[in-house]
Amino acid sequence: MNESELAAKIDHTVLGPETTLGDVERVLDEAAEYGMNACIPPCYVAEAEEYAPDVTLATVVGFPHGQHATAAKREEAAIADDDGADEIDVVVNVGRLKAGEREAVREDIEEVVAAVPIPVKVIIETALLTDEEKRAACEAAKAADADFVKTSTGFADGGAKVPDVELMSEYLPVKASGGIGDYEKAKAMLDAGAERIGASSGVEIVEDFRRNG
Repeated sequence: MNESELAAKIDHTVLGPETTLGDVERVLDEAAEYGMNACIPPCYVAEAEEYAPDVTLATVVGFPHGQHATAAKREEAAIADDDGADEIDVVVNVGRLKAGEREAVREDIEEVVAAVPIPVKVIIETALLTDEEKRAACEAAKAADADFVKTSTGFADGGAKVPDVELMSEYLPVKASGGIGDYEKAKAMLDAGAERIGASSGVEIVEDFRRNG
């Protein structure tokens, strides 16, 4: 894998509660410079699309806890699509999943997938789940015709782990996200089967690859 191939797998991310438009523009500038994608808050999608139209733009839905009403998630996804998002990262309803309401979880995801013509990644928040629940979440995402499953929001303790990526990749392509701050960690996730990396340290990962890859 060369540098451009690595960069294209990175969703360079800024999603903190204090994120400003200036923060988003910095991330977009870095994404454009290094050949990465960007993942930003939904309130900035329209401005981001105008500012950096050539950067692949992901945004989040039902973030960070996934407990929005399904209709709200559906509308949020549709607005993001209208504003120019290229991809949606939607958070699974962890509470319903842990309660065993698997059909409700599938329907929740399915409504978002049906609302937009762009790829949907389902964030299952692995740190909060047992292996059985991780499998149930992945099964729901696959049954709902989602395009990816994603490990973490970054807002729960714990992040991407190799065993979780291996498990999840049995079902759908995986976006590994959470705690990936250097190329060594990113490579471990890619070697485990991840096809995308979500990280606020995208620049550091690519620079680390230049030094040590």
